[in-house]
Amino acid sequence: MMADGASSSGAASAAGPGGGGGGESVGIDYGRRRTTCGYCRSTGHTSISHGLWANSLKADDYQALLDRGWRRSGCFLYKPEMERTCCPQYTIRLKASDFICSKEQGRVIKKMQRFLDGELDPQIGSPENKISPTKRSLAEPINSPTSKISKTSTNEFQVAKCPSLFEDEFICCLSGKINEAVDVCFQGGTLGSDVQLPKAVVKTVRPQIKKNIGVSQEKEVGEPVQDLLYTCNISFQIVAAIRRALPKEKDTYHSEVLADMSPNSIAEKLAMTMEQHGSIAGLSVKACNGHLNFYSVTNQTVQNKTNTVVSAHATDMSSSSKESSVNKKNVRLPQKRRKLEIKMRRSHFDPEEFALYQRYQTKVHNEKTVLESSYKRFLVDTPIVFVPPRSSDNSVPPCGFGSFHQQYRIDGKLVAVGVVDILPKCLSSKYLFWDPDFAFLSLGKYTALKEIDWVKTTQECCPNLQYYYLGYYIHSCNKMRYKAAYRPSELLCPVRYKWVCYDIAKRLLDRSLYSSLSDFAQIQDEMLQSQISGPDNELSKNDHCESPINEDDDLSYDDSGMMVDEEMVQSESNTDIMEDCSSTSEIENIMLDLNGSRVKYKDLQGVIGQIERKHLDQLERQLSRYAKVVGKELSDRMVYSL
Repeated sequence: MMADGASSSGAASAAGPGGGGGGESVGIDYGRRRTTCGYCRSTGHTSISHGLWANSLKADDYQALLDRGWRRSGCFLYKPEMERTCCPQYTIRLKASDFICSKEQGRVIKKMQRFLDGELDPQIGSPENKISPTKRSLAEPINSPTSKISKTSTNEFQVAKCPSLFEDEFICCLSGKINEAVDVCFQGGTLGSDVQLPKAVVKTVRPQIKKNIGVSQEKEVGEPVQDLLYTCNISFQIVAAIRRALPKEKDTYHSEVLADMSPNSIAEKLAMTMEQHGSIAGLSVKACNGHLNFYSVTNQTVQNKTNTVVSAHATDMSSSSKESSVNKKNVRLPQKRRKLEIKMRRSHFDPEEFALYQRYQTKVHNEKTVLESSYKRFLVDTPIVFVPPRSSDNSVPPCGFGSFHQQYRIDGKLVAVGVVDILPKCLSSKYLFWDPDFAFLSLGKYTALKEIDWVKTTQECCPNLQYYYLGYYIHSCNKMRYKAAYRPSELLCPVRYKWVCYDIAKRLLDRSLYSSLSDFAQIQDEMLQSQISGPDNELSKNDHCESPINEDDDLSYDDSGMMVDEEMVQSESNTDIMEDCSSTSEIENIMLDLNGSRVKYKDLQGVIGQIERKHLDQLERQLSRYAKVVGKELSDRMVYSL
């Protein structure tokens, strides 16, 4: 094999002893690569990395490479050149036994359990019921389907109090009603097509806030307090959208528009519109300080609204019959429990998995063509040599070491596949693809939590396997910051290869996207002061929650930014990668493979004869760079194929 920018190159193979066992790591074609960045979408080849093509790799050697910042895409291994690449990528890991489950992650687990128990309607999250566009233009035609609010029947939302109608579904309905009211109030595009209005988000009011609001209302109004259930702040978002769209230098017309557009006035207009075009039985809507608040009505009011369905001339018997019929419609029959199965299978091509991958890539990532050959190179091919479990040996887990596809099946249907590597110290999560019809289950987050549980369970029989590697953390990419929500995580220092607590590393990365994370002495005083004054509210607020990204973009430790094919790779020129050669003592013990024969570099000329100086210098530069990025210990025990 020929390395980019060199007359010869190498393939590495681990010949020395190690906990991973399983033969040698053979065939590493080293070079530097420039590609188009998959994270910042820059127009040039700004993503710069070291690259290795590996034919075979021992599990413990790949573990060592992970701990020096390497990752794999199929049989291609890459390590970002951190000080030069556009989006520095830091290896992130979590000690599974120390994992702290956040409230959001707990809700994901509960949602799945409700679905398995038959209590969650799968249609809630189906594509046809999801509100697809995230923005709507004020210039939407008047005759559009959402330009009028349909009358709400008195019984349509009567089940708001009924446990059989789940809160997620009800909140979605409320959001839809508010969106329809917004369309009515702003139909015709009077403010111009540049104004893009957000969708309404309805939130449940917490008990403490509900209590405080209720007391203040009772004092001011002096009437029985209605129970505040839900609230929405879309009026503030509408005002902000209008202000952003208007020119900085406002004329008289735009100034008048802004004067009429306050959150209070918009909230009152929306509340009035919703009341005029069909109230929601069981709830009343009111504008309060710019918010739309939804209150429960008294039992008598609900009863009166229900009775309006019944004919005034009907007998008591017929009235009772009709009410009974209504109640039957609102009762949800017990659902059959669903069965979730999780199986770990060795990496191999499976047509069923490929079909799911095609659906995922086309529906979620909008890819037009998904080739079987590309799928195999990315997610099936692996250089890691499989190590089978050994009886009475607690150094190898029951599944063995190697590359695996973890299948998630619900009632036999394949809904997700997690591609993982099982190594001596960790489970390394590489990629996840899932059925778009099950997006409402947040499968990216759920499978990550199950993988953490797998590490915890496996550690009981294999004590050394205790970490969960989440791929790369990219501070400059909001969609990849969600990995820090799995706490307490650590980032790998790209200079000294030491693990640094995320809370410390974040302070450095906030200042500079590339940083020697182990140089944290400069902020120790700052950390000490922070502990004295109290917890860091900003960290506790931002880092205990997933980044606010769309569920459809839930990447789940997605390394798709480095889905490397041969034709995607570009090399730097020789002049761009010229470096001073390190001391020959650092490379003299590198084992070279010459057509199946093994020889150390220091003995090379004695075996094949005299080599021209220019070729020897070129090879020494190549080997020096290789030894620097993989480390001297690994370079001495891995075989570099020429």
